[in-house]
Amino acid sequence: MEVLGIDIGGTGTKGGIVNIKTGEMVTERFRLDTPQPSTPTAVIETAAQVVEHFNYKGVVGCGFPAIIKDGIAMSAANIDKAWIGTNAAKLLSKATGCEMHVCNDADLAGMAEMSYGAGKGEKGSVIMITVGTGLGSAFFVDGVLVPNTEFGHFYLKGMKQIVEKYAAASVKKREGISWDEWAERFNQYITMLERLFSPDLLIIGGGFSKKFEKFKHLLIDDIRIKPAEMLNNAGIIGAAKHASEKIK
Repeated sequence: MEVLGIDIGGTGTKGGIVNIKTGEMVTERFRLDTPQPSTPTAVIETAAQVVEHFNYKGVVGCGFPAIIKDGIAMSAANIDKAWIGTNAAKLLSKATGCEMHVCNDADLAGMAEMSYGAGKGEKGSVIMITVGTGLGSAFFVDGVLVPNTEFGHFYLKGMKQIVEKYAAASVKKREGISWDEWAERFNQYITMLERLFSPDLLIIGGGFSKKFEKFKHLLIDDIRIKPAEMLNNAGIIGAAKHASEKIK
């Protein structure tokens, strides 16, 4: 079975068709900039362009940077606040003419890694952190997803801003800090995760997964850490898998 997955992020909107059995992309990834401001109308139009690019008809999975419950956006992380309270699944389905199934973007990236990648076969507690425009999270206990965790919205002790405003990939770029300085910040974050959840495995996903060799030696060794095997395509692959599970 081949299903289209779309990953809507704060910076880019990406899509591709995935072989659900193997978890492999069967097309080249197609990427468009996420419009700014990222209002519902603008983002929906961009997602529709992704579907049109592949001339695709059928069920579609879509990762979205928000807490999602029954297709409705309950928050708006790195996307326009006008999304809050909107039925993203319904609006996207209407615009594309396809049956769209929408979930939190990091949850779907984690689903891909647990099904096909770095987390496959792992027991106990696994946390995946997507390091990109923000810090997304996916939390699994014995392979079962605990949805919409948003661990990137925690506050570190003494801070007046959420941790993704302090240690995301976009922060390193914006502030021009070194790998050493960024890793020091990120270590504070994962130390907090270790104290709260004692994860058996931490997976680094998002845009920084492909740069893992640049900073892996700088990370604390209290936690077993692996890079996402599907790199920045994990969101697309997880979205496609999620949609395939909704086919009756």
